[in-house]
Amino acid sequence: MLTKVYGSAVFGIEAITVVVEVNIDKGIGYHLVGLPDNAIKESNYRIAAALLNNGFKIPGKKITINMAPAGLRKEGSAYDLSIAIGILAASGQIQPGNLDQYLIMGELSLDGGVQPIKGALPIAIKARDEGFKGLILPRENALEAAIVKGLEVYGVDSLGKVASFFDTGLPLEQTHVDIDSLFRENQCKNELDFADVKGQEGIKRCMEIAAAGGHNIIMIGPPGAGKTMLAKRLPTILPPMTLNEALETTKIHSVVGKVSDIGLLHQRPFRSPHHTISDVALVGGGSYPQPGEISLSHNGVLFLDELPQFKRSVLEVLRQPLEDREVTISRAKFTLTYPCSFILVASMNPSPSGYFHDPDAAVNCSPAEIQRYMGRISGPLLDRIDIHIEVTPLPFEQLSQKTKGEESREIRKRVIAARKIQMARFEGEERLYYNAQMGTKQIREYCSIGKVALEMLKEAMSRLRLSARAYDRILKVSRTIADLSGEAQIAPEHVMEAIQYRSLDREGWLG
Repeated sequence: MLTKVYGSAVFGIEAITVVVEVNIDKGIGYHLVGLPDNAIKESNYRIAAALLNNGFKIPGKKITINMAPAGLRKEGSAYDLSIAIGILAASGQIQPGNLDQYLIMGELSLDGGVQPIKGALPIAIKARDEGFKGLILPRENALEAAIVKGLEVYGVDSLGKVASFFDTGLPLEQTHVDIDSLFRENQCKNELDFADVKGQEGIKRCMEIAAAGGHNIIMIGPPGAGKTMLAKRLPTILPPMTLNEALETTKIHSVVGKVSDIGLLHQRPFRSPHHTISDVALVGGGSYPQPGEISLSHNGVLFLDELPQFKRSVLEVLRQPLEDREVTISRAKFTLTYPCSFILVASMNPSPSGYFHDPDAAVNCSPAEIQRYMGRISGPLLDRIDIHIEVTPLPFEQLSQKTKGEESREIRKRVIAARKIQMARFEGEERLYYNAQMGTKQIREYCSIGKVALEMLKEAMSRLRLSARAYDRILKVSRTIADLSGEAQIAPEHVMEAIQYRSLDREGWLG
């Protein structure tokens, strides 16, 4: 007897429906075809034990299982439940009933328990789009899948319950999620706040500008100056995620099995990989490519602490994703594209010892040592970082103050107002939402400056010996500063402030 059960394969951040065809005929043997990987090939042992421990049996006949489309490689143990239900229906141990109306996924334990899977959200979206009535999957993944409207989602914990559902109509518990209220309730819950940071008003201003315009930023300062503390609080002043952004970000995290308990990522991600990370782990890849840290940072912040400590090859692979805001991973038989629109926040010590021209420091470094240290970061990478700012340690008087600084929610209000101005400005532009994304054409159109500001910029570039690559960056940051002030025209003071944020472009900065 032939039975068809429907599952799904996750390809990138999208899902593809897989038809699990189970045929039982005369003879002996267990044949699994359709490009399964080793985890699927081993499923017959898990399925056999699960069936026996739940009062069923493996038919003593020839079992042929085909996973279509046969040209698409399938991987992982998430097809156990689909195959097991197919065997039960094909052998007549349960009634096929309405199997064709449900998409079924789940890994089986030997006792018949159903273990969680990866990619539940893309699978649920595909099931809805393909017109399935419902989705049956592990209970741990039910909340994540239930955020998809127009689809019945059933979270199960045992093979026996799924078999009874199709055989006798014993109802399963449907998972319901009010995605709108869930999103609103958790959207602004932040444990961190800029009010915890004492002093450093200039750096907070830089963070506000970076958040308002989506600008990448690098902080240079000695240990203990507060670089990491400031970086971790940047997501708290970014505009709250829209529901579409939350769904898009959750899809990426779902593929790697890193979704929160409530099923929906409601806050912008903050990723801080260790400096020993490989280039594949950073941008994504592998024999069957998975998203890397830059894609897990999508719509959020990627923080690279101690930037010169990262391998140069790792930093160089960031160049194209920073420009295109997506990364394409190519293999011999397929190509995957993952989104990676994030704000890069980097920090570094000004020298190997951590102290730069500090006469009171116990250890200091020569200009040659500092030059070698800074040389680990390439010019093209620095060219993609709009704001360079020096962070100095706080004196004791400021550290000991009991007064708190401005709260994140107040800064966020100004950031949101600036972003609204930019959204209106770029309404007719494709894939352009904030100032940092502007190209040469948009800079000429939206970043025009008056004669006084132009002369000021010319003088600054000459006297400070700023590099040519600083020109466009200064204009972009000036545009954001003007937006924060609510002014349509870039004024000389906006340009002057932006010039201060190009520390690493100044000739002689290294001494």
